Amino acid sequence: SSKEEAGRIGSSLVEEKLAACVQIVAGLESIYIWQGRLCDEPEWLLLIKSRADLFDAAAARIRSLHSYDVPEIVSIPIARGSADYLGWLKASLSPSPSKEHP
Repeated sequence: SSKEEAGRIGSSLVEEKLAACVQIVAGLESIYIWQGRLCDEPEWLLLIKSRADLFDAAAARIRSLHSYDVPEIVSIPIARGSADYLGWLKASLSPSPSKEHP
């Protein structure tokens, strides 16, 4: 809902290693129906670079920090990326949970 809130969410995700990078995109306007009323609001989009196995933890953290009842939290897979960038991304995140073997 604000640049400050976007910054707080982004900083928390990166500091907690749930995201390697968060980009804040300003100047967006969203038009949607909420609770039966047409809304036209400025918003700040966060592009969060992370891994699929961290989605649930990141989503829970976003919900705990976000002022919206239903923040937009969606996952878009990386189809391809440069080896250098993907290596940096992996190194910047919490380690993958270890798989337990029976």
